[in-house]
Amino acid sequence: MSGSPAGTSGRTRVLVMSTTAFTVMFAVWMMFGILGIPIQKELGLTDVELSWVSAVAILNGSLWRLPAGMLTDRIGGRRVTIFMLFATAVASFFVSHATSYLVLLVLAFLVGFAGNLFSVGIAWNAAWYPRDRQGFALGVFGAGNVGASVTKFIGPAIITGTAGATYVLGVEGGWRVVPAIYAVLLVALGVLTWVITPRHDRMPGRSQSISTMLRPLGDVRVWRFGLYYVAVFGAYVALSVWLPKYYVDNFGLDLWTAALLTATFIFPASLLRPVGGWFSDKFGARRGMYFTFTVMLVTSGLLMMPNGHLVVVQADGTQTEHWNYTMGLVPFVILVFLLGCAMGIGKAAVYKHIPEYFPTAVGPVGGLVGMLGGLGGFFLPPMFAYTKAWFGFPSSTFFVIFLLTLACALWMHWTVVHMLHRGSPHLSDYFEPPPGHNPDLLDPAAGGRSDDDLTHASGPGAPTETTEARA
Repeated sequence: MSGSPAGTSGRTRVLVMSTTAFTVMFAVWMMFGILGIPIQKELGLTDVELSWVSAVAILNGSLWRLPAGMLTDRIGGRRVTIFMLFATAVASFFVSHATSYLVLLVLAFLVGFAGNLFSVGIAWNAAWYPRDRQGFALGVFGAGNVGASVTKFIGPAIITGTAGATYVLGVEGGWRVVPAIYAVLLVALGVLTWVITPRHDRMPGRSQSISTMLRPLGDVRVWRFGLYYVAVFGAYVALSVWLPKYYVDNFGLDLWTAALLTATFIFPASLLRPVGGWFSDKFGARRGMYFTFTVMLVTSGLLMMPNGHLVVVQADGTQTEHWNYTMGLVPFVILVFLLGCAMGIGKAAVYKHIPEYFPTAVGPVGGLVGMLGGLGGFFLPPMFAYTKAWFGFPSSTFFVIFLLTLACALWMHWTVVHMLHRGSPHLSDYFEPPPGHNPDLLDPAAGGRSDDDLTHASGPGAPTETTEARA
């Protein structure tokens, strides 16, 4: 039983080890954001070639999230996590020996596989935690996103302190020692995961066929959750890579200072996920998403404004300037920090929806949502570059985020209002009828809720935290 001492101990060990593994794997996935600069100098890469090194890693860290989540539900997160840790360790070690651009590109692609551990951990923890604590548990696990800042902190010091040295197995110092250190850490985590986590794992999808597991993916709400995740996670990944260059180009900062200021965005966007999970458990995921989109619209709306002023031409030909607007470094950092806070809460709120709607299909649904979010992190940086070229000002980066967030907010609010208008009065608290109640949606066998849930929750005094989590 999940409430027994053994079950409580087991799920705690799963949460601790999966979060630790995900943090290190996320650091490996994003390490080329810092290593890219010395790699570019040593191998003589162009800016375009260097951009593809990070891009292929992000791409491969997104493509396999759906099958990884499904596999976790079928054979257990323990086995999948251990395999991924060892496989990524091998690829990471060989990065330290890359001597050509083509070899580096292939290895970066293989290292990018680390990003798929996210959907594994989501399905694994959801299988172990009761519904009323899943939001918090998934939020704690998702805080492993903070791994994006690990290389930014330790990378420059290690690169400088080890330059010119040679270590075990012919690993040279400088940038090459960083992926070798990560390889050792991944092997150690693989062993610890095998020793610490419960051997009798939970596999909610073990008896399900592939077609049954994939059936919920036909529900439009799954794709809507995916779009939400593009806004709160895909934009997070894109900005984590893009912000250091933005600080250097637009505020004249050195790379070390730019990396530290980028961390003021990464930390809240990662560490506030448990807060977002707790908020969603207590007040409902819908409220969490409304809060997230509101803050993101306000902050990105201010950040997208270009520096300048309004010129008024008088009838006599004279000109006057009005409304001078300049975004200084301090207000910029504060607004980006608030944007990160909103993303951290929103990432947890999105994943609170999934076990609520699809309790027996968290693996495939969470995998697809995670895949879409990761692909957003792949496609958004080029969109940042193209909009800058089209509009001529760098703050157009945040114009892209503003439009994406606006689309999500409008779709969510339209869904809420539409369902309220269609529902009968005694369903006024329900912002989307559960699957099985509406014949146009999924039946309970596909992983949704049954009519019994509707009967128990729709009467007078129904708990707000249950109904609010459904939109």
